[in-house]
Amino acid sequence: MTKDLQAVPAIELRGIGKRFPGVIANHDIDITITSGTIHALVGENGAGKSTLMKILYGVQKPDSGTIAVNGHQVSLSSPSDAIAIGVGMVFQHFMLADNFTVLENVVLGAEKIAGIGDDARNRIRQISDDYGFDLDPDDLVEDLGVGERQRVEILKVLYRGAKIIILDEPTAVLVPQEVDALFDNLRELKDQGHTLIFISHKLDEVLSVADDITVIRKGTTVASVKPAEVNARQLAELMVGSVLPSPSTEGSTVTDKVLLEVIDLELDDATGRPELVDIDFAIHAGEILGIAGVEGNGQTELVETIIGMRRQARGTIMLAGEEISEWSTRRRRETGVGYIPEDRHRHGLLLDAPLWENRILGHQTRPPSVKGPFLNPPGAKADTGRIVSAYDVRTPGITTTARALSGGNQQKFIVGREMSSDPILLIASHPTRGVDVGAQAAIWGHIKRARKAGLAVLLISADLDELIGLSDTIKVILRGKLVATFDPQSVTPQQLGSAMTGADAISEERS
Repeated sequence: MTKDLQAVPAIELRGIGKRFPGVIANHDIDITITSGTIHALVGENGAGKSTLMKILYGVQKPDSGTIAVNGHQVSLSSPSDAIAIGVGMVFQHFMLADNFTVLENVVLGAEKIAGIGDDARNRIRQISDDYGFDLDPDDLVEDLGVGERQRVEILKVLYRGAKIIILDEPTAVLVPQEVDALFDNLRELKDQGHTLIFISHKLDEVLSVADDITVIRKGTTVASVKPAEVNARQLAELMVGSVLPSPSTEGSTVTDKVLLEVIDLELDDATGRPELVDIDFAIHAGEILGIAGVEGNGQTELVETIIGMRRQARGTIMLAGEEISEWSTRRRRETGVGYIPEDRHRHGLLLDAPLWENRILGHQTRPPSVKGPFLNPPGAKADTGRIVSAYDVRTPGITTTARALSGGNQQKFIVGREMSSDPILLIASHPTRGVDVGAQAAIWGHIKRARKAGLAVLLISADLDELIGLSDTIKVILRGKLVATFDPQSVTPQQLGSAMTGADAISEERS
């Protein structure tokens, strides 16, 4: 009798274990992933999800346990081994060359499959049509939206023959309409026999798209559930052991005192092309102003201009009634501007330096980092210990390098460092991106308490629920302009998404 192929799991992980010096990343992991399903993997930062996926994709080898793919036990030594047996991975951060076409990005490194000419072009068109991707092989990637770039990444692994696809935080930078389109694509992939492993911190999305959910806590599997069996709060409790708060604020704390005022701000790039146009807003003490926008529409430029990393072409920036337009970044920081950067690795941490040295970073002219004209290592070390305790930074000690911490703990440390200087203005750029629900709730709590104490906050986030929950006012930025203002009490994510993509303006033009 022929064995029912549908009964053979796509993936079976049994007793997977992985140790690093001083850390047990995975121990006794057991997961079964059914063929032709969307299987979600959830857990806190540092729970072991990334290590497990690196093992499944051949980046790392397990110390113990077995991996079976489609019923056959395998040993994977590299991503090439994984791709050869039909396992592909789409990473959270896109790995695309903007100045290449879709075709060039897809065939790069896979030229042997169908060359780089018409055969490759036809194959890409066929895959795009089969799965409803609506991608033109000859379009430049730099001209594509974020959702389209996500589809190019998926197309790349399909082109290489992947039947099992790992997606790491695929919705992190998408607006709601793009998330809906992605989920339609994933369901189409599933209907055509593909198996998808979906890693996400957004539990409502997990519950809406997954067929099965596996929860990992402290390096091991603790539960396997069906979406119909749990809600988001119950899933969070499985992940971290307790029910977590929402981002919702507890009532207005906005005062009449203006702490940041931006007037007629404009920024040009090196060629004179405008990147920010006619930016006007004010933030009061006790107020959180949220900025919503599809990535690449001027959020980064706005933040870097206010912090002093870029010099505006025109306009004025006022801090607590004093013009700071010509001030250096250092002077702005010393006057009370805290900064949680968008890219914590590039702008927030020295990854190979110990935590206590990272405590000094950006605060090297103020106590406790200095004593008189000299650095003060004992003071920095003592305050690092305080931050680790107060902000629940999970680390073996203050001499541990920043690189050794999980993303969520790196972020909590940065938040603690920036709050420790008693800023009057906090610029928080994607403060909870890539962190688990536990760290997310902790960061929300710190921001809300500081707001209540009179802090002014400029919040940039791709998480629309976070923007709606935390902000007193939300402004939408599109192509370098502030195009809409919303009351968080009455706006929906879909309305924000329409404004962010320009759909509202297009509808008005057509009416």
